[in-house]
Amino acid sequence: MIAAHIHDALAQVRELKRRVLNAQRFTGYSGRGRAAGGTAALLAPLVLSAAWYPQTPAAHLAGWAVVCLFALLANYSAVLHWFLFHPDVKRDPRKLMPTVHALPSLAVGGLLTGALILRGQYDLLFGVWMCLFGLTNLSAGQTLPTAMRPLGFFYIAGGAVCLLTPWVSVTNPWPMGIVFGVGEWIGGFIFHRNRVPDASITHFLCQGDQTCERSE
Repeated sequence: MIAAHIHDALAQVRELKRRVLNAQRFTGYSGRGRAAGGTAALLAPLVLSAAWYPQTPAAHLAGWAVVCLFALLANYSAVLHWFLFHPDVKRDPRKLMPTVHALPSLAVGGLLTGALILRGQYDLLFGVWMCLFGLTNLSAGQTLPTAMRPLGFFYIAGGAVCLLTPWVSVTNPWPMGIVFGVGEWIGGFIFHRNRVPDASITHFLCQGDQTCERSE
């Protein structure tokens, strides 16, 4: 009898812990917004490697700057929409605190980018970007899914390869496009499951199309 009561009490504690963690979970990031950035990263090498595109470091950096700007707009416009219109948020600025976790590594990334460009070390940029973005994913804490941590290690592994492989060049856009394209699609699905826990990959791709979802 005592053992049964202890078992029930532990079950109640686990359930309470699960509810607390769910209440703390940050759902402001859009999975489809993140996947849109990944799509841009996958398409960028097709443009940057085209015969008509200037094959200079400056031109390639400009191309990746456009991809970065697009990804930032896709992701943070979705966060803004969530903040303004989600009924549970009520425009409480404290709900946006998890977005602050990404700022230190992103700021360091910007600092290192500027330093490497000033010194003409363009070929180190891809590796630095991947490693710091991996750290950004690792800094998610308990407010984002734990699956973000393996994704962070994926980016760091890609960055290590780029930093230690001599043939990686800023004018070869494929390593950057493949790592960020695949990583952002995986991250997008993780974020989508964070909002819709039981969502399938078909639901993620359908973008709310009920006909598509019924065909699953």
